[in-house]
Amino acid sequence: MLPTNLFESVFDRSPFGHYLLSPTPEATILAVNDAFLKASARTRKELVGVSLFTAFPQDPDDPTDTGEARLRDSLARVRASSRPDTLPAIRYPIPVVLPNGETGFEERFWTATSTPIFGADGELLCISHSNIDVTDQVNSEAAVRESEKRFRALTNATADVIYRMSADWSEMRRLEGRGFMKDTDAPTGNWLADYIPPDDHALIQAAIARAMQGGAVLELEHRVWRNDGSCGWTLSRAVPMFDAAGEIYEWIGAASDISERKAWEDKLRETDRRKDEFLAMLSHELRNPLAPIGAAAELLQRTKLDDAMLKRTSQIIGRQVKHMTALIDDLLDVSRVTRGLVELDQTLLDVGAVLHEAVEQVTPLIAARGHVLTLNLPPPGTQVLGDHKRLVQVVANLLGNAAKYTPEGGRLGVSAVARGERLCIDVIDNGIGMAPELAARAFDLFTQAERSSDRSSGGLGLGLALVKSLIELHGGEVACTSAGPGQGSRFSACLPLLHASPATVPAPDAWAQPAAGSALLRVLVVDDNVDAAITLSMLLEANGHQVQVEHDPLEALAATLGTPPQVCLLDIGLPGIDGLELARRLRARPGTADALLIAITGYGQDSDRQQILRAGFDHHLVKPIDIAQLYTLLDRVYSPALPAT
Repeated sequence: MLPTNLFESVFDRSPFGHYLLSPTPEATILAVNDAFLKASARTRKELVGVSLFTAFPQDPDDPTDTGEARLRDSLARVRASSRPDTLPAIRYPIPVVLPNGETGFEERFWTATSTPIFGADGELLCISHSNIDVTDQVNSEAAVRESEKRFRALTNATADVIYRMSADWSEMRRLEGRGFMKDTDAPTGNWLADYIPPDDHALIQAAIARAMQGGAVLELEHRVWRNDGSCGWTLSRAVPMFDAAGEIYEWIGAASDISERKAWEDKLRETDRRKDEFLAMLSHELRNPLAPIGAAAELLQRTKLDDAMLKRTSQIIGRQVKHMTALIDDLLDVSRVTRGLVELDQTLLDVGAVLHEAVEQVTPLIAARGHVLTLNLPPPGTQVLGDHKRLVQVVANLLGNAAKYTPEGGRLGVSAVARGERLCIDVIDNGIGMAPELAARAFDLFTQAERSSDRSSGGLGLGLALVKSLIELHGGEVACTSAGPGQGSRFSACLPLLHASPATVPAPDAWAQPAAGSALLRVLVVDDNVDAAITLSMLLEANGHQVQVEHDPLEALAATLGTPPQVCLLDIGLPGIDGLELARRLRARPGTADALLIAITGYGQDSDRQQILRAGFDHHLVKPIDIAQLYTLLDRVYSPALPAT
């Protein structure tokens, strides 16, 4: 037998809470040690002689508080079985004094063991009850579980591949492929061969070695085998997990599917490359006509030319200016269409008429190259809703492109065929053809086929891009096919097909053809560019007109006070007042109010044209002007029945 004072010493000094309870259901507290007093923030006077369930009652406002019921059941089992009974961590809130002085309940968790104490005669004397406050442990475990729950939710929500690797990367322990790669739960040492293309093995191994050496995060873009067997791209990022000794015991990684991003990057690089090639070609194409123009100008300044040489020199300049104008028009056209600045003037169109006009435009080129052209027209009355000028431009571009890239003496074909609810205009040639990858992007901006060193085909590769944009504005689509280099090409532009009477087709403009001659007119030319004004006046005087040239807009106004001009050709960018203001003042004067005002300017955007017409001009011509068009406009002064533009 241990001395009583020794038992009391052990009981009182135990670091765990202990108290002795009576064997009755009321469980009166007979004794309590210091550890429990400290844990419960009570005194012996408050507890000894009081029922355990009175000292620590159930929270009446908390329906989930089952601590008292579970403790009663445990003590009942001890009394019935005469054996110890242990409770795991149970929630048992205890009453405490709150900071505001009121009494409330504080959530606590306890583990408890109740042990029967018997006398010498075997009678149950009391129940020894010991407990430990495990509130902090329970809260920590709950926090860990919640953290794990959030982690699982995050990994389930992400589209990234999640994987685990051994410390030395020799074994993949788990991979959740998310459909991008094949899943695996079984550890495998063949992960490199299973998931990574051979050409990327060295790249992966070098990155792993660097990360392991410094215990750093591994981050790398590399190729992977996709679940469907194709090769894709991923951004892989793995972080090292360290144990208490600071050693890596595992790597946790996530891999994002960046295949689509990589494809776009490749496409952008290719577009950028083709843009650079285009700019280099544009520079070349613009310099080409400048050389003969410069030489011709030098020739005109230094040499006394006979009429034949003068005519030949003028023709050279005219051809080169026309070539440069076509290049600039192509650039502006593509810019306007791609920025959505083109508005279609749509009417019911006879497709046959469109094809005839387009062929007429390209006939000089076809004849010069000795091509044989076959034209298959649709049935009479086949109609589409479209912009006549733009659709002629589309067909002319397709046919001109075919003529350029078909060797001399080749065969060309143009046909219009109904396919379901679409009318498809096909332009076919037996020319140089193209590889499938080029055919797939033939209508993309800046795309060009290879050309010979003499660049005899000309052009900037803008025509097909313009065709695509214009056809799409009409609600149609384009396509290109070729059997390969040297085997010709087929370009198709398909439009919604209409079924209407041929009588609804508008007749072509009667005045569109160049006039045979011009009547004598009084013409005022105002341009601060002396050379431009003088050369234009020379052309007009050569056709019998009476021309006055002014370089200052205010002097031009003064010149109209005598004999008013019938026609005023005005530059817009003038000193003092601009051409817009000059036009307004001319319209305000009785002598020139009804004069034909024509703007001759380098401003060619649609917005410029609208502003010019609002200022009072009748027409808007872009430099370098089409002389035949100017003569036609002058003819209208004496032919008022002709329709206006």
